[in-house]
Amino acid sequence: VQLQASGGGWVQAGGSLRLSCAASGRSFSGDAMGWFRRAPGKEREFVAAINWSGGVTYYGDSVKGRSTISRDNAKNTVYLQMNSLKPEDTAVYYCVADSELHHIANTGPNPPIDYWGQGTQVTVSS
Repeated sequence: VQLQASGGGWVQAGGSLRLSCAASGRSFSGDAMGWFRRAPGKEREFVAAINWSGGVTYYGDSVKGRSTISRDNAKNTVYLQMNSLKPEDTAVYYCVADSELHHIANTGPNPPIDYWGQGTQVTVSS
């Protein structure tokens, strides 16, 4: 099982990026999926979560109102559209999947998440 994140890069403040995470190895259409990030010298931070159908979403306070999580179960892929990017959004972004949405929509230090992908770097310059 693999979660392959892509779409990161360099962008100026105020710009937008769309991250993608393609899952392989098995279908995740029945699982919750989401995103975390880790900035240099900071704790890992919850970004966004989406339930299996896409009908329920949660966002971390730092991205709420600027980001949208969505998914395409036919493609086994989850997306994170980020707008109005700020330098403080600079981080490595990780895609995750778990059978329980509340495991992902979790601000605790060690969320019990089944699957973590490799990260994709997002750098926002001022």
